[in-house]
Amino acid sequence: MLINYTDKELDLLARIMRAEALNEGDLGMLMVGNVVVNRVVANCLTFKNIHSITDAIYQPNQFSGTNSSLYYGQATTMEKRLAESVLRGEYYYPATNALWFYAPGNNSCQSTWYSQPLAGKYKNHCFYRPQMGECQELY
Repeated sequence: MLINYTDKELDLLARIMRAEALNEGDLGMLMVGNVVVNRVVANCLTFKNIHSITDAIYQPNQFSGTNSSLYYGQATTMEKRLAESVLRGEYYYPATNALWFYAPGNNSCQSTWYSQPLAGKYKNHCFYRPQMGECQELY
């Protein structure tokens, strides 16, 4: 287990993964899960006071998926299995060290976002990692 979590947090993680990346399949949802877990693991930048899955998901102005109808309703068994994978420490490139992602409307990723470098793209999502040396916990 990479971080401590409750059954409720497992459900929250599975639901945010679904809400943010359902159209990108299992791999897209796993990458969103990586970002959430990375925010709990990292003790840097704007994530210094994030100590749980709940803290990460409900940090103000972070995950638009919390406003989606896909976020509401219990997670499926399959979605929970995907969430358990990232909670066990499975990582998927380009989200391996990523703390941010977004889906640009024009389908083109910026080279930096909030001054952080592009880690890579998967389908519609661009993933960004902290610059080397900023978040030791992620490297």
